[in-house]
Amino acid sequence: MQNETSAPVFSWLAACPKGIEPLLADEIRHLGGEVERETHLGVIWRGDMALAYRFCLWSRLASRMLFPLQESQVDNVDDLYKAAHSVDWPAVFPLKATFRIDFHGRSDFINNTQFGAQKIKDAIVDCFREETGGRPSVDKDGDVRIEAQLRKGKLFLYFNVSGDSLHRRGYRLQPGKAPLKENLAAAILIRAGWPQLAAEGKHLIDPMCGSGTLLMEAGMMAADIAPGLNRQKWGFQSWLRHNNSQWLAITEEARLRRTAGIAAMKNRLYGFDIDPEQLNAASNNLARSALAGRIHFERRSIEQLRVNQDVIEEGGLVVCNPPYGERLSELPQLAPLYQQFHDATMKLPEWKLGVFTGNIDLAKSIRRPLLKQYNFMNGQIATRLLVFGAADERSAQPQASMIRGPVEQFANRLGKNLKQLRKWASKENVQCYRLYDADLPEYAVAIDQYGDWLHVQEYVPPKSIDEAKAERRLLDVLAVLPEVTGVRAEQIVLKRRERQSGKRQYEKQNTEQHFFPVQEGNVKVLVNLKDYLDTGLFLDHRPTRLSIAGLAQGKRFLNLFCYTATASVHAAVAGAQCTSVDMSRTYLNWGKDNFRLNNIDPEKHAFLQEDCLQWLRDCRDTFDLIFMDPPTFSNSKRMEGVLDIQRDHVMLVSQAMRCLNPGGLLIFSNNLRKFDMDVDALKEFTISDVSAKSVPFDFARRTNIHHCFHIRHKS
Repeated sequence: MQNETSAPVFSWLAACPKGIEPLLADEIRHLGGEVERETHLGVIWRGDMALAYRFCLWSRLASRMLFPLQESQVDNVDDLYKAAHSVDWPAVFPLKATFRIDFHGRSDFINNTQFGAQKIKDAIVDCFREETGGRPSVDKDGDVRIEAQLRKGKLFLYFNVSGDSLHRRGYRLQPGKAPLKENLAAAILIRAGWPQLAAEGKHLIDPMCGSGTLLMEAGMMAADIAPGLNRQKWGFQSWLRHNNSQWLAITEEARLRRTAGIAAMKNRLYGFDIDPEQLNAASNNLARSALAGRIHFERRSIEQLRVNQDVIEEGGLVVCNPPYGERLSELPQLAPLYQQFHDATMKLPEWKLGVFTGNIDLAKSIRRPLLKQYNFMNGQIATRLLVFGAADERSAQPQASMIRGPVEQFANRLGKNLKQLRKWASKENVQCYRLYDADLPEYAVAIDQYGDWLHVQEYVPPKSIDEAKAERRLLDVLAVLPEVTGVRAEQIVLKRRERQSGKRQYEKQNTEQHFFPVQEGNVKVLVNLKDYLDTGLFLDHRPTRLSIAGLAQGKRFLNLFCYTATASVHAAVAGAQCTSVDMSRTYLNWGKDNFRLNNIDPEKHAFLQEDCLQWLRDCRDTFDLIFMDPPTFSNSKRMEGVLDIQRDHVMLVSQAMRCLNPGGLLIFSNNLRKFDMDVDALKEFTISDVSAKSVPFDFARRTNIHHCFHIRHKS
């Protein structure tokens, strides 16, 4: 083997995720490199070619390994081309190799990375033509990767020694849901103290293991396995500086260390998860590694966490990356999840805990001494690793009431509302009603009860409110809701919506289906709290629907903009012949299901998927009772033109009245807060403003929730 002390020494740039630079610098020193400085791009260091090979093979933290080729001041596109052309490219890689350009950065003269990459490519190809008479081919999976960075008026050109990102170890072909990158997982383990614990023969548990990345990285550390040993392709393989015999010797040394490390490994590693698909991905990833048989995966919930007593006594580390609410709808269920994590790990009172989270407010449920915390970036998400020590006296105490601090004012107001509203609801036999609607401006949520469930809608806070403070308040609300209302966290659904006057009900939130029936008056209707922005039942129109039930017997009833046809159900149960019109097939089908739920054949009634404006213009039929609750504004692709309720209400009312029989009633409502009925333009009709009577008791705090009018022919 070449005497490494006499080999030429080069400068290298090791790139890594933000926040990992100090760890990467320590890793380079441990491998024998000389660290020059840490930068926002990574670590610049010096070492010979053999050390560069070792780094590529053994770095657990780096993303890319780059060899500097050129650094030039560039003021225009021509300068960019000349700087790239000045490199002796035929001395860098052979003509037969394919290559690709990774261009980063912008300037006054380069505002498109593809254009920048094209200019670098042109310079390389021209250089080859001039020196060899041929040109290499460009390929997105090129043998050679050239990285160009345009920063502060300078062009930096690098040869990508590692090729594909170093976090890709080769074992993880099934990433699972929301996976950690392998180098970030390694950084978490190092910060949590796993390398030292592993050397002491301690054990590791990940109770929410997902596809097993933390466990795989922990196993490779414990067994002294080079993370790059499974990789099949390297950027340096087509580099003309590459010394293949030296590389083979270094990889053979790593293989021998792997064999010895696995044989000597005493650590036991356990991964638990409740998702069988995640565990299947973890098992398949394990099968592609050298750790098969060294990590135990099993389907278990947090509450079922358990390992053998001898493992508990020998000690170790519990580490996990629990969900932390990247999607707002997850938050109600996450607070109890962190509490369950705390309770479960109390079975391991002497173990250290490492919790990687993007929401430290959720982690307050973990009542162990906090030893250290470290900032990381998980992609674009600011995250922290919280390292907890052994349990103390406080850890074993039951969780105190969450009603403390500023949120106590919210809890008191909600409790007061509950006392009044639940008594009223029981007397009126109402199952679905509003409990709270931004009564306190700093807690800007609407909370509705649907049977045994709560539906929470957060109004987006104004820009004057600090985003982090608004999120903390929301978490406080979610934390106290189960305690104040008695509704389990698993039955609380959270959504975010803009403060608006119209109804954005036609907005699908996810692909699952969560329907359940609720009672309203003499009918049952299906609601869905999770899958759509609105639930299928507008609670503020309850009195109007009940009044329709009292008026509809023997009538021909028309429901325009019918949504899920809940008013039609009331009318049909009362004995009306119903026609329901809406543009959405989804909601018309939902309406038919509402009919079937009440043992009414929807085929005996009309459900029409139509543009209500056009249908009303063309309608030649007449009705005894018409209900029309149009949106404030609509520009649906299925509509001709745009609906503006303030501008267009005279036209809508006039056309609906043309279809109303003498002696009939049109109930016209809308949710535009500042709506002004043009009585003069509609003076041929008798118009009664019944808004005050149509707003239900549970919306008494928001009397302008809608406007409602009874309109009749004067004759």
